[in-house]
Amino acid sequence: MTTATLASGTSHVEALARIGHALSDPTRARMLLALRAGHVSPSELADALGASRQSVSNHLACLRGCGLVVADRHGRRVDYALADAALVHALDDLMGLARILDPTCCTGATCTCA
Repeated sequence: MTTATLASGTSHVEALARIGHALSDPTRARMLLALRAGHVSPSELADALGASRQSVSNHLACLRGCGLVVADRHGRRVDYALADAALVHALDDLMGLARILDPTCCTGATCTCA
């Protein structure tokens, strides 16, 4: 994977705000969690999330704009992946924080949030 870069002059605070915006929507958050496993097509994401393909496409555009996902073309097929491997660890850490903040949600291997 390639490291996503933000536009020159973008502050770290602005970058954090963009990440917060991406995570503020439950569908986008679920998409990011699903992408931890690797490359996924939009139709696979739609099926896994029970969302329409149009909705997934719109959310992927937002996530691309935030610099969190990248598109990878394979002929006519386009797969999406997290923009950087470090995002897998960051999302895992955020899920750990979510479990601390809401321990009654679910636990460990039985967690159905991801």
